[in-house]
Amino acid sequence: MNIKAPRGTSDILFDKADMKQFIEKTAVILFEQFGYHPIITPTFEHTELFQRGIGESTDIVQKEMYTFKDKGGRSLTLRPEGTAPVVRAYLENGLASKSLPLKLYYCGQMFRYERPQAGRYREFWQLGVEAIGSRDAFIDAEVILLLVTLLKKLGLKDLELHLNSMGCPECRKSFSESLKGYLANKTEHLCDDCKRRARVNPLRVFDCKVRGCQAAIKNAPLISNFWCEDCSNHFETVKGLLDDMGVSYILNPALVRGFDYYTKTTFEVRTQSLGAQNALGGGGRYDGLVEEFGGLSTPAIGWAIGTERVVMAIEELGVKLPLNSHIDVFVAAIDEARKKGFNLLNNLRKHGISADMDYAGRSLKGQMKLSNKLNVSYVIIMGPEELRKNTCLIRNMDTGEQSEMQISDITRWAKDTFKVRKAGFDV
Repeated sequence: MNIKAPRGTSDILFDKADMKQFIEKTAVILFEQFGYHPIITPTFEHTELFQRGIGESTDIVQKEMYTFKDKGGRSLTLRPEGTAPVVRAYLENGLASKSLPLKLYYCGQMFRYERPQAGRYREFWQLGVEAIGSRDAFIDAEVILLLVTLLKKLGLKDLELHLNSMGCPECRKSFSESLKGYLANKTEHLCDDCKRRARVNPLRVFDCKVRGCQAAIKNAPLISNFWCEDCSNHFETVKGLLDDMGVSYILNPALVRGFDYYTKTTFEVRTQSLGAQNALGGGGRYDGLVEEFGGLSTPAIGWAIGTERVVMAIEELGVKLPLNSHIDVFVAAIDEARKKGFNLLNNLRKHGISADMDYAGRSLKGQMKLSNKLNVSYVIIMGPEELRKNTCLIRNMDTGEQSEMQISDITRWAKDTFKVRKAGFDV
């Protein structure tokens, strides 16, 4: 029976797994420097959460959610995005009593039933941040700076920050009515999906990638013509703060993002290295979502990036990350020296040295070949003769140089030679 991974999923192995972990570790360090705290939410939620939060008329709710009924007949959905679960957790756990804004970050798997292609999977990983409880334009600037800073720290340089404001509900109401009237005269040029969108949620037409629909909205009304004074001032403040920080951006009045909960500031970071699937991530304000879920009126803003998209961009641009995933020391021990070698191996590990040995009964020659494949820095060689003298041979695999050392001196040598990346362990 030939069982394979389900379509739209993938195994993350070796270099890609190392790269994914490096991205996540880099993000966590940066998130905590900015004062954000981790949150972990369930992989599945009640379906209503996403229907109410994302919007009934969005493609995600209409076509892409993995929804099922459990044995109790309850409708559950594998999370397609991270913001709605965080807001649900904020309300359910009474986090409004904390000092606001509450600044959170998450990392986890998301699920959407889409046609698999490069950079788009049915199971994918996201990193995201949410700042709940502040209307201040300064927090908008902070989260945008955090996103751009993270991507630059990962070595990505061909970045474009697209920026827009969706206005408040009143601005959007006026804009939607104007847009609906405009699209009524373009029906023959719209795809079937956009004909439906034009009736129930005209802003979603801006999401469509069909060439005819893109042409139809070329001269559509712009949201910027419908901003109230407060929304206009808020957006001007955000732009001014980004200017002060030297963060360049492209004003994109067609940027609406994929969810209905967005208000005011919206943004997206793109790269030219990925072709059609060029969005690395983005987000915006969702000042009405907490109230929509039954809480008090509470402003909030956040973003998410797709880890797979970032990995693709890193590979496409040939960025070399300092993954440090190789083994520092390989203990090549044979015959009766294996037990002594095993003790030495674990003593090195206790002091934070990355170390390994052979567990397949290879000859010394075979172990040396294995150490080459593992790209180790040094090999410690121990055989019966070294065991009698209580010594070992240390071979530098880069230079080929070899020297003899007392076993009792090995740990001190290793600690001096390698920068210990993590704490050791106690048993």
